Amino acid sequence: VSNDWKNDKADEPVVINLNKLDLGFTAKSAVVWDGDKEIPSQLDDMNGDARADELAFLVDIPGKTSKNLRIVFSNAKSNKQYPARTYAQMMAYGHNNRLAYISGFSAPGTENVYSFVYHHGPAFESELVGYRIYFNEKQTVDPYSKVQKRLEIKETRFYPTKEQLANGYGDDALKVYNSGGVGALKGWDGKETMHIMPVLNRTERVIASGPVRAIVEVEVLGWEYQGKELNMTNRYTLYGGHRDIQVDALFDRPLDKETFAAGVQILKEGDHMTDHDGLLGSWGTDWPVNDTIYHKKETTGMGTFIPKAIRIQETEDSSNYLYTIQAPNTYGFRYYTTFTSLKETFGYKGMKEWFAYLKEWKKVLEHPCKVTIK
Repeated sequence: VSNDWKNDKADEPVVINLNKLDLGFTAKSAVVWDGDKEIPSQLDDMNGDARADELAFLVDIPGKTSKNLRIVFSNAKSNKQYPARTYAQMMAYGHNNRLAYISGFSAPGTENVYSFVYHHGPAFESELVGYRIYFNEKQTVDPYSKVQKRLEIKETRFYPTKEQLANGYGDDALKVYNSGGVGALKGWDGKETMHIMPVLNRTERVIASGPVRAIVEVEVLGWEYQGKELNMTNRYTLYGGHRDIQVDALFDRPLDKETFAAGVQILKEGDHMTDHDGLLGSWGTDWPVNDTIYHKKETTGMGTFIPKAIRIQETEDSSNYLYTIQAPNTYGFRYYTTFTSLKETFGYKGMKEWFAYLKEWKKVLEHPCKVTIK
């Protein structure tokens, strides 16, 4: 793993595609070594066939240096557990309003199942932030703010009790209205963003729940959009030690010139920034929920970075600051989005500080480490 950049990298994601390795067996466990130090890792089944497709881990690597790591794969399962740095959760209502943990939920596009799934879609978190994805045509990315660095959605289920709030737990941080919230991918009609509809079928699922990374997906089949019928999967990946999400939009056929949009929500009582080169940010204050008795106004910031290869034009609509996106002749594209809350004891203390961070965050994204398999 080589860091050719001048700056040190902390919690740098490394992903190994097992399908490109000639192991000769199905990997059921793996151990990653940095010298005599073991690095926490996880094997993930990305396509639902019960076989691992990727190995993921995080490394710290100084600027202008390289590390030689050793990976040992095995066809035997392991009971080893690493400290959890991420978590993902999806739940559904059953008889007598009992809740069950589920790995996914699917429904025809004509069905309104938004309230049949707890916290309205999958929720996922790192130590720094949490998010959920709405199970409806909005497919909005809605954030959860932390006060302290810790995993807590398993306890609060995105809706903390009064006692939990009094004891410093986080909460739903933003009223997203009809916007894209934190960087959700939207359709584009030339003037306004469009929800993901109509579709034949919509599925949301949890792919991975830690310890290194959490992955959730939203899949739509038969999306009638710009004269086409698209099968699209939006994959959201959150790594330990990170507040930013890697967003992958994946398609089963090469794209033509379909135009999409993503950016940041226009926030009340605030302002925004742009570097006119792919980076957008916003900062503001609003009520996060309709209940104004037991909840306080939240001050939040967000940012989205759209790489040059896919961005078309900087624009905005009534709810969002945006870039339009095209990726002709490809099976998909990737961009990044992130979030903060003023109530974090470990975070950013104002708009100026947050916007400065976003510029540094973009530089980190533009200088990934290089991975070579020997």
